[in-house]
Amino acid sequence: MAFERFLISPFSTGLQTDERPWKILDDAFTQMQNAYVFRGRVRKRFGSTLMGVTPQLSRLRINVGVITSGGLTGTVPGGVSTFGNIGQAFSVGNQFFTVYDDTTGPQDMYSTGVGTGIFDISNGNFVIAGTGLINGTIVYWYPGQPVMGITQYLKGDINDHPTYAFDTQFAYLYSNPGWERSGTGTAPLWHGGNDNYFWSTNWQGSTTSANTGTPVLFVTNFYVTNYNGAGVATDDPIWWTVDGNTWSSISTSANNGFYFLPSSGSAFPNGPFVVTAQIIVSFKNRLVLLNTVENNNAAGFGGGVNTNYKNRCRYSFNGSPFAPNAWYEPNTRDSSGNIAAGAGYIDAYTEEAIVSAQFIKDRLIVYFERSTWELAYTGNEILPFVWQKLNTELGSQSTFSTVPFDKEVLTIGNTGVHGCNGSNVQRIDNKIPQFIFDNIAAEASSVIRIAGIRDYDYEMVYWAFVSTIAAAPASPTQIFPNQILVYNYKTGSWAVNDDCFTCFGYFEQQSDVTWASSAPTTWEQFNGTWLSGATEANGRQILGGTPEGFVLIINPDRTRNAASMQITDMSLQQPGNFLTLTIINHNFAESAFEQPNSYIYVLFENVASSIPSVETYLNGKIFRINSVQDENVITIVVDPTAFTGGSTGYEGGGTLARVSNIQLYTKEFNPYDKDDRNVFIQRIDFIVDKTTSGEITVDYYPSSSSLSMIASGQATNAITGTSVLETSPYDPTLYPFEQVQSRLVHPVYFQTSGLSIQFIMYLSDDQMTNPAIALSDFQLQGMILWAQPTTSRMQ
Repeated sequence: MAFERFLISPFSTGLQTDERPWKILDDAFTQMQNAYVFRGRVRKRFGSTLMGVTPQLSRLRINVGVITSGGLTGTVPGGVSTFGNIGQAFSVGNQFFTVYDDTTGPQDMYSTGVGTGIFDISNGNFVIAGTGLINGTIVYWYPGQPVMGITQYLKGDINDHPTYAFDTQFAYLYSNPGWERSGTGTAPLWHGGNDNYFWSTNWQGSTTSANTGTPVLFVTNFYVTNYNGAGVATDDPIWWTVDGNTWSSISTSANNGFYFLPSSGSAFPNGPFVVTAQIIVSFKNRLVLLNTVENNNAAGFGGGVNTNYKNRCRYSFNGSPFAPNAWYEPNTRDSSGNIAAGAGYIDAYTEEAIVSAQFIKDRLIVYFERSTWELAYTGNEILPFVWQKLNTELGSQSTFSTVPFDKEVLTIGNTGVHGCNGSNVQRIDNKIPQFIFDNIAAEASSVIRIAGIRDYDYEMVYWAFVSTIAAAPASPTQIFPNQILVYNYKTGSWAVNDDCFTCFGYFEQQSDVTWASSAPTTWEQFNGTWLSGATEANGRQILGGTPEGFVLIINPDRTRNAASMQITDMSLQQPGNFLTLTIINHNFAESAFEQPNSYIYVLFENVASSIPSVETYLNGKIFRINSVQDENVITIVVDPTAFTGGSTGYEGGGTLARVSNIQLYTKEFNPYDKDDRNVFIQRIDFIVDKTTSGEITVDYYPSSSSLSMIASGQATNAITGTSVLETSPYDPTLYPFEQVQSRLVHPVYFQTSGLSIQFIMYLSDDQMTNPAIALSDFQLQGMILWAQPTTSRMQ
């Protein structure tokens, strides 16, 4: 009997789990990891690039002085909570110094050059010295803290607005070619932890005497020690800037504090004030604060009593929020004659907390824990805003999971991914209805870390989240996001990536990308064009922050991840062949799927060692992680002969890149279900984009089982073929024309029949440890199944 052929193309469904695998659409996948549907094809997940030529230029850093007389002695800024840990680093030109010893007192640092470094984690004192250090060279300190926010200050030329990033204590400005701390003296300085993310908003312009009409950037991390209790000096107020460098605090400035209830008959100001708010927005020429912490000012800032009004909207009057009476509640005035002029507050009639907010056109949608509301503008200056409930059961879990569109706002709630069009709220994740329940933990420490962003160029939304599945069986101290939920809003398709980003933001790059600035990208790893938004100057790029203070450019046209994990230390276990690596907050865990070779792989780069064979052995090589010891330590298996005398000779500067393994599970195919017949699929012609040296393994499971035919063939010594799909051209002497084609059609043959057959595509261990293959592109345009019916199921 002749084979029938079934074409599966184009792809538009993506991940689908709402039906059993044999009932889903032909172009759907029951698991779709590190690949996604894009404009009719299955494409390898997005990659990332460093913001600068070197990892140091892509990392949040602080200028702590310059080399004079061959050295520099000083103290890093901040508090012991920041500098009291290993993983920090310094750089002087091309030399890199790594803090690896947490013993109290001055300790040596690793050094990649002639200079030497000493650091004391107890007080932040450091000494950098060396006859080869050039006087006048800037010394940078890298705190190594997680990136807690990325924003743009809407000031300056069109499509060239500056980008700011924040870690737990400091603000940073990206100024080509690298990051620099923003601020003067000790300001600004925050005190929050690694779960106090930064919300920011741009105000139209200040009316303070020195800065009339200048745009204002407000920033809050919503951190106080006691949300309902005594105020303390380390409570973090709202900070603002009008020049991008000089920062002021609203709660400690006598003329610019948000005082809302002045005391009668006393000098201005001494009334209660707003300490901070979770959300700040500019709305109808008023500054609006949502979910506030307010202090009764019984003893000034750092004293008194804080009260958290979690369902409150407090708004300024119609005008500058810096005016003395900008926040005065109705029927109040101070002794200087300043009278209330339209400010006030309104509490929603619910005990749920405000979680997030976003605009649809000129309407402000406010998400609570389990409901969605609109803060509606009335046009009445006496009562400018009222609360209107849009949905009683669908809310948001995370402040930063909300993503705006022109006609809709998306957010992640405790019941799914929701879309609000201003009048109705409904789930949009019907293809993956259990995903949120099964993957995202309900603990506050996990849901607060969800971060979302829209990719305009590629019509995607990315949400970083802490996966409860992917985290097991790793240490529970792995707290940062370890997965990314990918949503194609044009087709409504879903996918998942392995990755670790703490937050997202936008960046308008200041110059064109060149091969020199994109190193170590190769032609094989770059899948775009030189006219794409990812390479052109002033293009809007997506940034992702990491737990070690790196900021990367997310680039779907790149087929590998940037090396953004610092190797703080390495040692060879004796006796044995295990290399122990210290990588602060690496966030590695086993893969979410129980599938062959579903391990984490890493690519070594920039390793400096006094033993040349160690550098040669590690750099540019991919290794599989053998074990996750804790949140900061992993092991890999190595050849001990590369390490002379059992020593690593490590000098610092090394970085790792995560290497992602594509995992695609198709539907369970049987075109003859309607005839009550089993199926035999003899081969599949895969239609793929040509690569230089790419390939992927195609395994298959018969009759809705998880029995790998590749593994079974190897166990029984059956001749089943290689099951390798080559995406590179065949031998040019046999297939010369393939060398100039952009699209290839390559078959893979199979030898089984059954109730149905499911196909699994992934990279084997040999393929994953081969950089030419593992870092190659993969784009599947279609599949042609060669099938025929076999026996009746009743026989």
